[in-house]
Amino acid sequence: MKRYLLAIEKTGTGYSAYLPDLPGCVSTGSTEDEVEKNMNEAVALHVDGLRESGELIPEPNRYPFYVELQK
Repeated sequence: MKRYLLAIEKTGTGYSAYLPDLPGCVSTGSTEDEVEKNMNEAVALHVDGLRESGELIPEPNRYPFYVELQK
């Protein structure tokens, strides 16, 4: 099983999400739960499209890392 980093950002009207390792795979939603659900559907469609067109599915190569700011 491959695990991809999902970035979710709050916007003025809800949330947007993208996977840095799957360029062009993006989604939006009114809530965090909705954007996560929509993104799962978007990933499935995106990967199906890559397979149908004979393209390789990119390997995941990003991971989360947080920097803590000192006061």
